[in-house]
Amino acid sequence: MLLALALAVIASALGVVWSRHEHRQAYIALSTLEKQRDELNIEFGRLQLEQATWSEANRIEQVAGTRLGMTFPGDDQIVVLRP
Repeated sequence: MLLALALAVIASALGVVWSRHEHRQAYIALSTLEKQRDELNIEFGRLQLEQATWSEANRIEQVAGTRLGMTFPGDDQIVVLRP
């Protein structure tokens, strides 16, 4: 009887050790994922700011004029079509 109780105590102790180990591994994985999430949120914010900068109307107008050679048509170049 004493041997059975001793084996039960040892098995229980090993179960506790294994459970704590699994908990620590899961916590490390959670911490890593939270850090990655935070880094991705920061990168997403940077990308949103960059997109807002590149899509400003004056920036688009500047690129259209310098790179593409586009200009606003003059009054003599505008033609109104009537049905």
